[in-house]
Amino acid sequence: MSKFHYILRLYHTFYYLIFINIISRALANEENHKYEDGEKVILWANTIGPYYNRQETYDFDSLPFCLSQKSDIEHRETLGEALLGYDYKNTGLDVKFKINKEKEKICTKNLNYHDLRLFIDAILNEYWFEMYMDDLPIHGLVGVYMNNSIYLFTHYEILVKYNENRIIQIDLDSDKREPLKLTAYDEKDNLSSNSKMDVEFTYSVTWEKTDISFRDRFDRYLDSSALEIKIHTLAVINSFVIAFLLIAIVITILYKTLKTDSKATDDIELGLLEFDTDFGDDYGWKLVHGDIFRRPPHCAILSTLLGSGIQLIILAFIIIIYTMLRDLYLEQATILSSIIFIYAITSMIGGYYSGSFFAKYGGRSWIKNMFLTSCLFPFIIGGVTLIINFIAIYYQSSRAIPFGSMMTIFAIWLFVIFPLTLFGTIIGRNFAGNPNNPCRVNLIPRPIPERPFYYRPLTLILLSGILPFASILIEIFFLYSSFWAYKIYSVYGVMLIILLILCILTACVSIISTFLLLNAEDHRWPWTSFFSGASTVIYILLFSLYYFFKKTKMHGLFQIVFYFGNTGIICLLLTSILGTIGYTASNWFVRKIYTNVNIY
Repeated sequence: MSKFHYILRLYHTFYYLIFINIISRALANEENHKYEDGEKVILWANTIGPYYNRQETYDFDSLPFCLSQKSDIEHRETLGEALLGYDYKNTGLDVKFKINKEKEKICTKNLNYHDLRLFIDAILNEYWFEMYMDDLPIHGLVGVYMNNSIYLFTHYEILVKYNENRIIQIDLDSDKREPLKLTAYDEKDNLSSNSKMDVEFTYSVTWEKTDISFRDRFDRYLDSSALEIKIHTLAVINSFVIAFLLIAIVITILYKTLKTDSKATDDIELGLLEFDTDFGDDYGWKLVHGDIFRRPPHCAILSTLLGSGIQLIILAFIIIIYTMLRDLYLEQATILSSIIFIYAITSMIGGYYSGSFFAKYGGRSWIKNMFLTSCLFPFIIGGVTLIINFIAIYYQSSRAIPFGSMMTIFAIWLFVIFPLTLFGTIIGRNFAGNPNNPCRVNLIPRPIPERPFYYRPLTLILLSGILPFASILIEIFFLYSSFWAYKIYSVYGVMLIILLILCILTACVSIISTFLLLNAEDHRWPWTSFFSGASTVIYILLFSLYYFFKKTKMHGLFQIVFYFGNTGIICLLLTSILGTIGYTASNWFVRKIYTNVNIY
């Protein structure tokens, strides 16, 4: 066997192992959620943090609980869970299916001055903890401040409801028994540096039967109130109305304009008009036919954005539809794992489109183009994530990503994304890179005349994003409430409809911008159409600023960097997606009008 074939087999083996590993974690459950009577049920501790600030989370062991016990059973986090900062620890509680327990001792903890200070600060800042049992979240407060005193909850009453051999609902009450008073507090506590306290932590478990089905057990966590359903419905209706009006305007204006131009051309052919007609006034978009298919500036960057945009569009629709079919939002971090897997296997599509576009415009440095396509987005996202990660490590936040998970992502890029992008680029430039322009390109570019400000590219770009943003504003608010707060977003059918409408509106506004630009005898339409489509992101960024200052209680360097870093990543992806839609629609429109109309 030759050395080449040996290396090829190693690559195939590596791909197989990576795909099987990600698929098994992203698509399959490790547990079947079925228990025998008396079988051990694991209660996992995850994070702690302020109740009013979801993003400020710390490792569960950062407070001196005795719930996190050493055990032979450990939780193996998936790639998505590791990237989101989940770190499950076995509490060590002896919980068995359908077996009640009454005030079982967990441990007795000797709290010194430092431990007491940690609990006091946590209680004053309304810290709560997050746990999971059978993939169901459980939350409880660390303690409470009342009557000028600080109390620590030391007993945990766990109520578990079951249906046959499946767990359906879990509740945790910490205030059924009298909490432990740590200290009196009136602007300052009375602890001394040698303060000590022995604290006994206990728990109880009660099992109750319920008629709720296993499939409906997550309904209590979902964003499904009657008012919110009505708001989602109004959001869809609002988007439909805006889309209908804009489509009607586009069809009316463009049809009448093009029909008039075509009729004038027919009159010239019949001799009804003289050939000395002033084409500069009546045929502005026709006068730039010799420059319309000129190679755009920074062609390699544009081809990279378009190739990545096509890939991300396909990824978005696959993820939304797949989430609807399998209810992925019910499983921890499964959506993120699926996104990574699907992005990796669709890399060839991005390389193919980028390579073919670059070749159509005579690009020769295809290796540079391929590297740019495979590296631009992963490296920007990776760089921002690294900055956030270093700050998270400094602040000891649970959001810090483990080094092993980062190396896994790098391996996926090196052995999957990069080779597939290379393969797609080679196919695109060799089999789809032939230009098929309906008009020849002049050697000397036509000078662009001075026009009013409302015909300039920047003005057209800024105005283009207003209506698409208005159509998605309500849904963006719900998405932000889900991502930055404690709600679970579940109406992915609505998201799919809104996304389709957004694509249509983006295409329409880009076509209008392109037509106005060409009518002003400005042939710089490729980048203008791209940014006209992507201009919705400008208003999303402005909304993000409003949401941060008005709706969140995030503060400090880490949380500011975390919020705006992740918001920047999302806006970068949306820029590529919406810009690609805008350019693709304008490209179709331009080719259509210059193919069907005779140019003199």
